[in-house]
Amino acid sequence: MGRQMSDLTGPNWALESASLVELSVNRLREEILSGVLAPGERLVEEHLTRRFGISRAPLREALRLLGQQGLVEHLPRRGARVARLSRTDVDELFSLRDVLERFVVETALPVKDKTDLRELEATLQSMASAAESGAALQEARAHFRFHVALAALAGHRQLLLVYEPIIIKLQLYMAANLRREAEQRTPGDGVRRHRRLFEAVAAGQPEAVLAELTLHGSRDFFP
Repeated sequence: MGRQMSDLTGPNWALESASLVELSVNRLREEILSGVLAPGERLVEEHLTRRFGISRAPLREALRLLGQQGLVEHLPRRGARVARLSRTDVDELFSLRDVLERFVVETALPVKDKTDLRELEATLQSMASAAESGAALQEARAHFRFHVALAALAGHRQLLLVYEPIIIKLQLYMAANLRREAEQRTPGDGVRRHRRLFEAVAAGQPEAVLAELTLHGSRDFFP
């Protein structure tokens, strides 16, 4: 006869609902940051609930949380859509990232304990594997983890709290330009850029690291 009322209000139901929200957030974020969902694309609740196999309540909460991260825009009477970044948005985000990463370089290099580089190296290997197999979702995830691992070398928790949302939003810019960049660069170019960056960090060369980070700020493919 269906669920008892206690089943719909008790702790198990709450855990199930929270899990569905988290799964929806992760799936939507990955699809947005890999370019599967394009900037400006409408996020139709009916389609998403059917595709994810969930109800509207956890989906709406997921969209709300993604709105807080700057990946989703909520429009009055028109629902939600994938966020779009203007040229000004991109310039401002890159300038903030540059300031924070310069602080990381000045604070963390040279790295005293080489074991601190393990996460950075592991994410680089994940990025290379994903690029080789053409797995866009995995490559986007590895790219995010690489830059967060780089920032984590500073051992500064408050910096990470500011830095992570900036990197997430910049991945919107990169996702919007995946196709255009693919026409002019080979799949391994991004991996090679990050490998040069890793090698400069491992060698404790601040100026070389900053030079590579400057290349990461290229706006060559802005539409």
